[in-house]
Amino acid sequence: MSIVLRTAIIESQVLFAKALAAILSDDPELTVVGEYRAPHPAALSAVNPDLILIDLDGQQDFAAGLAACVEAAPKARVCALSMQLSSETMQRALAAGAEAYLIKDISPPELIRAVKVVAGGQSYVDPRVAGGLLRKRSQGGKPDIMDLSIRETEVLKLIAEGLANKQISARLNLSEKTVKNHISRIFSKLNISARTQAAVHAIRSGIV
Repeated sequence: MSIVLRTAIIESQVLFAKALAAILSDDPELTVVGEYRAPHPAALSAVNPDLILIDLDGQQDFAAGLAACVEAAPKARVCALSMQLSSETMQRALAAGAEAYLIKDISPPELIRAVKVVAGGQSYVDPRVAGGLLRKRSQGGKPDIMDLSIRETEVLKLIAEGLANKQISARLNLSEKTVKNHISRIFSKLNISARTQAAVHAIRSGIV
């Protein structure tokens, strides 16, 4: 029997909140245990969700709202939802504790897939935002990034910029097979399995 993920929704617009609840509730592995118009630490702590889906656009200070969610439900994985295709907003969301940054034009099946990826302990960011990231973070690199070679770091940076293997091959003057081998080693060293997760590591470590 599969585990049912207890999900809380924080959304200021009632209609959109109901739509999100309906989409999530249609999946047998998800159940909505709370629906709030703003972060409500006491309520979140009481329902003890596995997953929190929070709309950043309705928050005056979304970073504080995200931090409040993380503090109230420390075991929950947090998915940030926004209309903004903004790398800066994504960076702030990840820094405040979000494990995912989703754009509101996401399709219902992709939303379900993304929240399950995050609930499973991985990270997810919309590739359109990760690929457009140009601004460097002020934070230093994390230890796992330091395990990468110079060439692997170059490949990771290009993955985060949204380049496909063929484009990386041309940019670095490498064969596609060599690029695939580098990516395989990167995934193994960072303990990840998807390019979006690689982008998250690159963003959080400040290499892009």
